[in-house]
Amino acid sequence: MTQAPRISADELQRFGKDAFLSGGLPASDAATIAADLVKANLRGLDSHGVSRIPMYLERIERGVVNPRPNMQLTKVAGAVAHLDGDDGMGFLASHKAMDAAMDLAAEAGIGMVGVHRSTHFGMGALYALQALERGFVSMIFTNSSPAISMWGGRTAFLGASPIAAGIPAGKAAPFVMDMSMTVIARGKIRLAAKRGEPIAPGLALDVEGNPTTDASKAFEGVCLPFGGIKGSVLATMMDLMAGALTGANYGGDVKSLYFDHSEPQNVGHLFFAIRPDLFMSMTDFEARMEEFNRRIKALPRAAGCDEVLMPGEPEARAEVQRLAEGIPVTDNVLADLAAVAAARKLTPIATQDQGRIA
Repeated sequence: MTQAPRISADELQRFGKDAFLSGGLPASDAATIAADLVKANLRGLDSHGVSRIPMYLERIERGVVNPRPNMQLTKVAGAVAHLDGDDGMGFLASHKAMDAAMDLAAEAGIGMVGVHRSTHFGMGALYALQALERGFVSMIFTNSSPAISMWGGRTAFLGASPIAAGIPAGKAAPFVMDMSMTVIARGKIRLAAKRGEPIAPGLALDVEGNPTTDASKAFEGVCLPFGGIKGSVLATMMDLMAGALTGANYGGDVKSLYFDHSEPQNVGHLFFAIRPDLFMSMTDFEARMEEFNRRIKALPRAAGCDEVLMPGEPEARAEVQRLAEGIPVTDNVLADLAAVAAARKLTPIATQDQGRIA
């Protein structure tokens, strides 16, 4: 199997920023979104990385994403605020909302910010990592366009609606969780479809409701919730908490990121930030987290398992490796980005071993 070309994080970020500048975003916003996409690639979540640049640019061109939003933050209660994302890129609204939640939590101990009129916000772990940089515990909810059925239903109604969370841990590896309510993230099925690769059985149904391993048919059909009815119930909660509660679209009304360019998505998000020193000193809390890490590392290992890891630790290690060795980007994704470069007269991407791509 041919090894994918490797590209430096700096080069991908340079290209991403240029691409979003060509879409009409201010320089600082273009740099933020490019960095967020590359962060997903660095952490091994290629389905949420630079492969999405052409799609995001198309949505801006079609007028369903506002490249220069005037986002409005309103404090609605003592430790609660509401953010109107003005149909801008969800990354921007989400970073602003998490910052606001942390500011509220710094004063009140806990802060909550609901977001409406947003769009797809990328990798949920971005905002948990943002909170960890300031030393906060966080939880991140979002809804999304229909991808799975309500339990007992046959058609897509609920979103994959990932949940993310982060807990700082002093000198030890922090807890970082980011998972969708599907057996597999829909973006991974999309990436498999673009690569012409099959998916494993038990992940999705086609449009007729039949099990399929054809990624293209699965992407057009219905993803299956993880854990059966339990995943469906959690997806329902995410839609109600992030969508119905915040004033965003919900109940099947969030527009498809991929197929529907009729109007803005109006995605909803909900961000929580919590100070870790509410019940004890920060020193004591960090000591407890470090002890937790020591205990899991000392656990007896299952057959074939070399190490017990904290959630988020594999992604952090992937980031270290890819920063050093470059990010593998498949030929089909490189071709898509080359088409963007040609259409927008941008400097093409340079791979680490093959020079510039046409």
